Amino acid sequence: YHITGLPVAEDTFGVEMFIQMAISAPLAMLVIFLLMLLFFRKLVLVISPMIVAMVSVISAMGLLIGFGFPVHIMSSMIPIFLMPIAVVDSVHILSEFFDVYTPAKGRQGTIREVMDDLFVPMLYTSLTSAAGFASLALTPIPPVQVFGVFVAIGIMIAWLATVTFVPAYVMFIPEKSLANFGHAAQHGEDSSWLGRPLARTGWFTYRRAKPIMAVLAVLSAVAVWGITRIHINDNPVKWFSRGHPIRVADTELNRHFGGTYMAYLVLETDPEVVTDVSRRIPVIEQHLQDLVAERGGELVKLAEAVQAAQAMLHTERPTDATIEAALDSWSAQATGKAQTAEDAEDLDLADAWYEMAAFFEMEKERLKLFKQPEVLAYIDRLEQHLLTTDVVGKSNSIAGIVKKVHQEMIDGRPENYRVPDNLGAVAQCLLQYQSSHRPHDLWHFVRSDFSAANVWVQLTSGDNRDMEKVVRSVDAFVAENPPPVPIHHRWAGLTYINVVWQNKMVWGMLQSFLGSFLIVFLMMAVLFRSPLWGLVCMVPLTITIVMIYGVIGLVGKDYDMPVAVLSALTLGMAVDFAIHFLQRARAAQARTGSWERASEEVFGEPARAISRNVLVIAIGFLPLLAAPLVPYKTVGLFLCAIMALSGMVTLMALPAILRLGQRWLFRPAELRRSTTCDCGFCLILGTVAVILIAVNLHQYWHLGWTRMGVLSAVAIPLLVLTCGILSRRQACRRAEVQGAQAEQAQGE
Repeated sequence: YHITGLPVAEDTFGVEMFIQMAISAPLAMLVIFLLMLLFFRKLVLVISPMIVAMVSVISAMGLLIGFGFPVHIMSSMIPIFLMPIAVVDSVHILSEFFDVYTPAKGRQGTIREVMDDLFVPMLYTSLTSAAGFASLALTPIPPVQVFGVFVAIGIMIAWLATVTFVPAYVMFIPEKSLANFGHAAQHGEDSSWLGRPLARTGWFTYRRAKPIMAVLAVLSAVAVWGITRIHINDNPVKWFSRGHPIRVADTELNRHFGGTYMAYLVLETDPEVVTDVSRRIPVIEQHLQDLVAERGGELVKLAEAVQAAQAMLHTERPTDATIEAALDSWSAQATGKAQTAEDAEDLDLADAWYEMAAFFEMEKERLKLFKQPEVLAYIDRLEQHLLTTDVVGKSNSIAGIVKKVHQEMIDGRPENYRVPDNLGAVAQCLLQYQSSHRPHDLWHFVRSDFSAANVWVQLTSGDNRDMEKVVRSVDAFVAENPPPVPIHHRWAGLTYINVVWQNKMVWGMLQSFLGSFLIVFLMMAVLFRSPLWGLVCMVPLTITIVMIYGVIGLVGKDYDMPVAVLSALTLGMAVDFAIHFLQRARAAQARTGSWERASEEVFGEPARAISRNVLVIAIGFLPLLAAPLVPYKTVGLFLCAIMALSGMVTLMALPAILRLGQRWLFRPAELRRSTTCDCGFCLILGTVAVILIAVNLHQYWHLGWTRMGVLSAVAIPLLVLTCGILSRRQACRRAEVQGAQAEQAQGE
């Protein structure tokens, strides 16, 4: 037998998720361990990054459980996302330790030198990565918020463990265990298999900077075009591989039956339209005129009674009464007038007033809008329209129940499978249905007071874009075919909930990424004391994201939950490499005075450290491709692609940019001033901060962009004034004079 559907798929995914969390993550760490052992050749040294990763993962997951949060689909991915980031800083330390260690320096001298070089870059890379994930806390989806916050906490735990535990661990390693350890001892200066191609890459980027930037520009343009072709879509059933029993069952059942994906179209009336006496009286008057036209020939004095009843509607209305109470009162008055006419032996008038009493009783039934034949016929037409979408396999509603009972009550012929023409026949059909062995099933399709109805829609596809197609189709039908009475509709059901979740996720992730992008720019500008250097640092991140998502659009891969979350990881990883590269590049250029000579130094140990990190993480997570769950495959593939691409862009684009812009980028250290003394720098940082605050306020408190624009328009002039005042203080003037003197001395 086959069993499928969204509840089964989500439950099965939850079970297999825990199994994969216990298999895939340790397997990935085993591969990372073997790769680091291949690079550094010392088992005792390679153990330390593994301990850091374990401590960060166990701490983050322990805090998650300790604070009472459940382990769901998103939080189960925390170890997968946290482990590569936790290992990165340790690999940087081990890589430089491996490259600069000599017996003469010893452990203490080498680790001091390494930490002096790497402490600030590692701090900023950890802060930027944590900021990227922490920004997810502003998304309107609680599971994503929990995921982002605890990954950010895990990142900072990993940084703290890296800068404290790893150096201490190194100091416990006996000197004799480090015999023949290090790059110089094993390979010489640049004779390693990694050093030679990196040296040639440095030479190539210096001499071919313009062609490199031209190629990257063309590739980025193609990627931007690919981004426009991205399809935002998700389907929990497709989280399983094609051969999984859930996928097989889904294919077979949707091929032979009406559909396994459920959505519910809820139709509701405006309560005031029905219950407001003053708004209902014109409708009743129209029904009275219809009654005269229909039965005036049979009842001689009906027109006289109707005229008196119309006057009664306005003069005999109970004060502050509901429409039901008013109708009861009018019905009682009509019955009293009929009895008075009988006493006067005016039988024609008595018959007319008895007809009026029956009319007011029928009007009470007409308040139950979803009993009205014209309303049921409208629902029937809507259901027929749904079948034309090629996504809906079947639908059920009160209209279908009435049609089927009517068919069987007449003669069972197909032509009688229709909605009856009058309210009385509809009431008889419903009464017969409630006489069956499951009478309460009726209330699955209509509210007990008949003020709302439910159309049960079965879809043959669970893709969110197909559900959105059905939603658009219903909206178009209602716009082109107004209902006979005021009705508004809304959607419910798991299939529709996935659409709402997807829309919130996509826009939430987009705004979170924009916020984290601005945070990273601010941090980079402060780190390098220059907005220009901050922009340069963002280049690998921007190109990596554009190309990754461009490829997604070009190959037709759906933009789903794992892909959306990976954007936060892209930010952390790409900026990590850029910070390390640019920090070392600036230091090398300051020592050598020339980017040409500095380039040779940068493409030594720093480039090797970046390359080792790329290879360790990219190859280390390829075992995830063997997992039976598609999100794990996606994470493995995209981690590999993100690491490889961001590493290549860092080692190709950044040196080319430095080569072309060295005249503007490399300023003498003595000419640099305090941030607040540089009015332009202060203004740029302040403007970015204002935009960042506006984005977060809009996302978290849902303030409109118009209000945000007004607040920003007020804040920025105040910012300009503040920056101007700060830049003119006495300390800044002294710094400006000293800078001018230093520049004059340099010129002489």
